[in-house]
Amino acid sequence: MARLGHLDYEVFGLILLDKRHRVIECIDLFRGTIDGASVHPREVVKLALLKSAAACIVYHNHPSGVREPSQADELITARVKEALALIDVRLIDHLILTGTGILSFAQQGLL
Repeated sequence: MARLGHLDYEVFGLILLDKRHRVIECIDLFRGTIDGASVHPREVVKLALLKSAAACIVYHNHPSGVREPSQADELITARVKEALALIDVRLIDHLILTGTGILSFAQQGLL
């Protein structure tokens, strides 16, 4: 939240986890504009394979400060989850970060 919440552009990133859900690495993958970032599931899969991840958490910020997920957020979450499932990597959560808080897809029952 402190690192991304104040930005005026979107950043989409990935937290790679081992089989015990310990952090392997946290990487900002895509940078966008004030209202979106192009996300390519194949790049997420490629990185998960490269780092031998067993699970992942994806995150992005909302420069608008609105924590509610958009339809595009829900769609990319489903696409990334499906792509990772093909290589037996579990998507644990998708976090939306703002300057004032975090929304967890898992806690909201959206994952």
